[in-house]
Amino acid sequence: MSTLFSPFQLRDLVFKNRIFVSPMCQYSCTDGLANDWHLVHLGSRAVGGAALVMVEASAVTPAGRISPQDMGIWSDAHTAALAPIADFIKTNGAVPAIQLAHAGRKASTPAPWLGSAALSPEQGGWPVLAPSALAFSDASPHPAALDRVQIEQLVADFVVAAQRSLEAGFEVIELHFAHGYLLHEFLSPLSNSRTDDYGGSLENRARFPLEVAHAVRAVWPQTLPVFVRLSTTDWAEGGWDLAQSIQLSHWLKAIGIDLIDCSSGGLVPHARVPVAPGFQTPNATAIRSAVEMPVGAVGLITSPAQAEQIVATGLADVVLLARELLRDPYWPLHAAQVLGDTVDWPQQYERAQPPRRK
Repeated sequence: MSTLFSPFQLRDLVFKNRIFVSPMCQYSCTDGLANDWHLVHLGSRAVGGAALVMVEASAVTPAGRISPQDMGIWSDAHTAALAPIADFIKTNGAVPAIQLAHAGRKASTPAPWLGSAALSPEQGGWPVLAPSALAFSDASPHPAALDRVQIEQLVADFVVAAQRSLEAGFEVIELHFAHGYLLHEFLSPLSNSRTDDYGGSLENRARFPLEVAHAVRAVWPQTLPVFVRLSTTDWAEGGWDLAQSIQLSHWLKAIGIDLIDCSSGGLVPHARVPVAPGFQTPNATAIRSAVEMPVGAVGLITSPAQAEQIVATGLADVVLLARELLRDPYWPLHAAQVLGDTVDWPQQYERAQPPRRK
């Protein structure tokens, strides 16, 4: 058996292989509610053989959505809409997961195929909150800086969202510390110019994200893991970087976070990102080595051989695929064939299974 198709365990949860589905916004909700699109989109990836299927960034408050079409988990109605999806994922052999998020200063914008300018109230837009009154770009909404009471309320909102996620049947939570959204905005000195306990030093900039992580870990079952998706660098001078990511990961490990999902970028529009196959994997490897905790590699991982090399050589413990699984929901089944592994296909599809390569 290849390493890619070997089991992987975190706490009491055993994943059947090392292939995870990244959270990918679908911009297809009304009032934040999951619907048939999400059932088919996420369910097909479970049927396709991935070990974990993660629901897209799900806002913990209405104002935490990126767009009016984003997923949410702030009410009983959202829990009820997501429950059948989590159940279908699990019934079909994958672990159901959900990413909890707040968009911060990148909120109140249209779905990407509808443009990029800030939404007016007439277009369904809303007031935007951030660590500091610094907009993402000239075309973005101008945010108001959060006060201490609002910060404390947001910690509580993440806790309630975690509790709703458990009620809906999810077995993994991922906290979104990446891609220029609220928790990442607190971390980076490029978006956080506060002078109180939540700004300035690394310890202060990390305070709110760590409060969220600690509070969510405290209410999530000890038998089940919590992930953090982290932008390991801003790719911009004076911004968040790998050294700070390593220190933050040490603190997250001490809290009880189980895996760092290592992405990058998204904080500023002028970042110079050296996009290439596997370009983010070295930062995952650096965190795995320095912190001695499990990590996931993500970013232009497209071929079975590439994914196998990453996990077999210890560059990361798992791989998270996004666009490649949009192109091919059954990529894990096809990858097993390429690597010479025998994996179970859905009974309904067994007659289409190709002969095993010798």
